Amino acid sequence: MTKRKTITRRDFLRGTVYTALGGTLGSTLGKEAKGEEKVKVVLIRDENAIDSRGQIDQRIIQKMLDQGVCEFLGEKNPVQAWEKLIKPSDVVGIKSNVWHYLPTPEGLENAIVKRVIDAGVPKKNIGIDDRGVLNNPIFKSSTALINVRPLRTHHWSGIGGCIKNYVMFVSVPWLYHSEACSPLGSIWNKPIVKGKTRLNILSLIRTQFYNRGAHHFDRRFVSEYKGLLIGNDPVALDAVGSRLLQLQRIAHFGEDRPLDNPPIHIFVADEKYKLGVSNLRRIEIVKLGWTEGTLL
Repeated sequence: MTKRKTITRRDFLRGTVYTALGGTLGSTLGKEAKGEEKVKVVLIRDENAIDSRGQIDQRIIQKMLDQGVCEFLGEKNPVQAWEKLIKPSDVVGIKSNVWHYLPTPEGLENAIVKRVIDAGVPKKNIGIDDRGVLNNPIFKSSTALINVRPLRTHHWSGIGGCIKNYVMFVSVPWLYHSEACSPLGSIWNKPIVKGKTRLNILSLIRTQFYNRGAHHFDRRFVSEYKGLLIGNDPVALDAVGSRLLQLQRIAHFGEDRPLDNPPIHIFVADEKYKLGVSNLRRIEIVKLGWTEGTLL
C-alpha cells in the first residue's frame, strides 16, 4: 500500500513565499510552473473608494465591481458580464462576512445584489448571510453562490480569505481548526456548496495585515488599500491576498512579522483538495485603476 503523503508546516515554510520573498506560494515538492496554464485574477483599485469622512463610497464600489468583473469575463457591459455568471432561474446566496471589526462592506453587498437582479434574478431569490447560512432558506436551496469577504490576518488560519469564508457551511467550524485550519478546503466539497460558486471577491478596501491572538484587532494594522480582487479560483485569490498581507507587513514594520500561524490551508487546498492554484508563478494578476502603493 502506498503511504499517503502528509503536508506539514515544514513543507509549507520550506518552499513558499511565506519565508522566501520573491518565491511562490504553494510551489513546493519540486513542481515547476513553466509551460502550465495561468489562472487569471483581477485587481482593481480606486483612490476615491473611501471618502474624506472615512466612509466607503457606494458609487465608486459599484464602478470598481463592474470594471473588475467585465475585465475578468472579457465583456464591456457589466450586465452582460453578470449574465455569464447567473441565470434568471438561479437562487443566489451571497456569502458575506459579518466580523464586526472588519465586515464585508454593505456597499459591496449592494453592488452585487444590483447586478444579480440586473441578470434577471428576482429579489426574493437572493439572500445575503454569513453565520446563518445553514438555516437560511435561500442558501439551503441555492443554485449559485457569490463568495465575498474582506481580507485579513487570522489567528487560527493565518489569513481569512475566500477559502475560510465557507467555514459557516459546516455545523461545527472548530473541527476545521487543526494544523492551522488545513482541512478548510474540504468544506468546498460539501453538497451545500459544491460546484455552486460563480464568483469569488476579496474586498481589499480595508485589510488587516497583522494581528496577535484570537479576535485581535488594532486599527494601526489596517491598510486603506481601496481595492477588490476578483476571480473564480478561491485558492489563487487567497494566495495573492496572503502575499499582499505579507508585503503590507514589510512596508509597515520594515520586516515580515510572523503570524500566529502561516496560511498552510491555502497550499493544502491546492495540493490535497485540488480546489485551485496556490503557486504565484501560475497566477496572472491583471491590475486596473489606482497604482500608488499597489505592492504586488
